[in-house]
Amino acid sequence: MSELIWLTATEQASLIRRREVSAVELLQAHLAQIEAVNPQLNAIITYLPELAIELAQAADAKQARGEALGVLHGLPIAHKDLFETAGIRSTMGSPVFADYVPETDDLIIARLKAAGCITLGKTNVPEFGAGSHTFNPVFGATKNPYDLARACGGSSGGAAVALAAGMVPIADGSDMGGSLRNPASFNNVVGLRPTPGRVPQYPKADAWSTLSVDGPMGRTVQDVALMLRAIAGPDDRAPISLDAPATSFADDLRRDFQGARIAWSRDLGCLPVEPSVIETIEAQLPVFADIGIAVENAHPDFSDAYDIFHTLRAWGFELAFSEHFAQFGEDSFKETIRWNAAQGKQLSAAQISRAQVKRTELFHRVREFLDVYDCLLLPTAQVPPFPIEQEYPREINGAPMQTYIDWMMSCGFITVTGLPAISVPCGFTSDGLPVGLQMVGKPRGELALLQLAYAFQEVTRFYLRSPPIAERAA
Repeated sequence: MSELIWLTATEQASLIRRREVSAVELLQAHLAQIEAVNPQLNAIITYLPELAIELAQAADAKQARGEALGVLHGLPIAHKDLFETAGIRSTMGSPVFADYVPETDDLIIARLKAAGCITLGKTNVPEFGAGSHTFNPVFGATKNPYDLARACGGSSGGAAVALAAGMVPIADGSDMGGSLRNPASFNNVVGLRPTPGRVPQYPKADAWSTLSVDGPMGRTVQDVALMLRAIAGPDDRAPISLDAPATSFADDLRRDFQGARIAWSRDLGCLPVEPSVIETIEAQLPVFADIGIAVENAHPDFSDAYDIFHTLRAWGFELAFSEHFAQFGEDSFKETIRWNAAQGKQLSAAQISRAQVKRTELFHRVREFLDVYDCLLLPTAQVPPFPIEQEYPREINGAPMQTYIDWMMSCGFITVTGLPAISVPCGFTSDGLPVGLQMVGKPRGELALLQLAYAFQEVTRFYLRSPPIAERAA
């Protein structure tokens, strides 16, 4: 049964539908893997095997009765600890919420349940998801399964590690400045940041905000597409939600790319990137020519992207944490959260409005660039996984990082465009650390983006390289 866990989520779901394996059997295989590897990795931090067994038994009974099944029927999942889950502790990685048990589910959790997922626990996050390194004072640090001395990224770090190590076949996450993409890069899995509104969010204090989105993660592109079908689609409570039905994400991602043009940029013209990252990605660029795609060195003008991202992120932090500070005291939160919220408090209305205008100008520059090219390629992360004891990289190629988020601007710059982006496995550095390739699609172009990522994946097949701690069964 241990071989089951390394099948794609799509294959696992198909086996259940054909009654070749039961939901209980699939769950038991994943629970065995969790018990074997999670104590060393610390990816799943609230573990609920008894609840999961009850849910799997109910799923099998539902199938036996001949009832309609959701697209994710019987697939085990652990939810990101930033999401509220009814009746299950939701700590946000913060001591002030260490014992918090919500009464209702966030919308993404409700949709995953409706699609037939089997909840087995929660995955670790940085405190309130702040920073792309998964550690917090409640549960400690999550380790990278490819090198236990390295960081796993974040903020969906526990989710990515659980996927990479075979503990779950799919995972949910969220992304403001790279929190779906960065851990995907660090752990050799796939993370999709959808267009804002593609996966509606509820409840949400600022329902019109487009900086943070929810989205899917998986070991393969087809698994991410499968999960997107469960969580996408409009909701009247989310005013920016898109009307396109979730069924628009096809089962078959194959496509003829003959004559397509894509742009590759090492650094968007201004970002420091560690040479090992560039070398690893550029070694795989000939794959695109093999599938009929012309690759050109080009990038749009990302002027002002740094200031736009920092301004809008700080504004969001002030909104998110002002009440928490008043209730619990600022000293109850880590220094980087206090700093980011303080930056937001100092902003003037003029600074915010000008950032929004400059964001609009940036969007149109990138949109017009993508009228010429089918996709923009760039590194997902500017560095490979760094030593776990570091809070964040302090410099890249000699360039100092002024803040705790500057080392992730390869994702932050893309965030403020509002365009869909995906990180796919793109190989390993000479010392065996995963590297992700970020693909940026046209406005609302998730399907075309998934098709391109799938074509690249099927030639390179890096997803088959499991971490040493969780080698695949022979």
